[in-house]
Amino acid sequence: MQLNLKRPLLFFDIESTGLNVATDRIVEISMVKLMPDGTREVKTRRVNPTIHIPKEAQDVHGISDEDVKDEPTFAQLSKSILAWMEGCDIAGYNSINYDIPLLTEEFMRVGLDPKFRERNLIDVQVIFYKHEPRTLSAAYKFYCDKNLEDAHSAEADTLATLEVLEAQLDRYGDLTNDVAELARYTRREKMLDYAGRIILNDKDIPVFNFGKHKGKPVAQVLADEPSYFSWMQNGDFTRDTKAVLSKIALESKNEHNRF
Repeated sequence: MQLNLKRPLLFFDIESTGLNVATDRIVEISMVKLMPDGTREVKTRRVNPTIHIPKEAQDVHGISDEDVKDEPTFAQLSKSILAWMEGCDIAGYNSINYDIPLLTEEFMRVGLDPKFRERNLIDVQVIFYKHEPRTLSAAYKFYCDKNLEDAHSAEADTLATLEVLEAQLDRYGDLTNDVAELARYTRREKMLDYAGRIILNDKDIPVFNFGKHKGKPVAQVLADEPSYFSWMQNGDFTRDTKAVLSKIALESKNEHNRF
């Protein structure tokens, strides 16, 4: 089934130096821009992460320090990448938990705001896991009856993700061929930050989603334990998480000072 689009839908996949979205860096990014008329454009670029690529990461994607030493850094590519993504909704595989937070961190590291919260975000993995919990290679075989060659190549994974979503629309009657509806379907929690450290509870109150204060209101924790704010701001958390925390802290302070 061809996707029903009102504006371009951009599929993307990242290969990186590791799995820590706060500290690891992109070594390859591939993007497929699917237009409402069904035409598509593919862009793939390797990136010099400026840090060492560990063997564990090399074993997954096959990209070494030597392979990217002469490639541009993300800082050099960032404005052109952001411009190409302008006006697009976003889709990927495990993108809400990994690719979007990591890409956001790369943008924020160079002073840019991708404003992904203003887009519809579709995570194909969520649809897959709700129906057939397996890997992307298995999903590609299951839905498209094809073997995924060059798995963990960013471009191969990105193109496979696009095909899987189209096949999912054909297979599942509960899916609506509408980007906004698909984004709502794949949204896991009411996450306020891309890394999912702060979410809204069932009363739409911001609460921590990790550690000793998991489930507790952020404003209350910051009031009872002010040092927790400093610990997070100086800790190994993404810039996006820290920005969300600062916004909640400021709003809480303003509310407290209001007559």
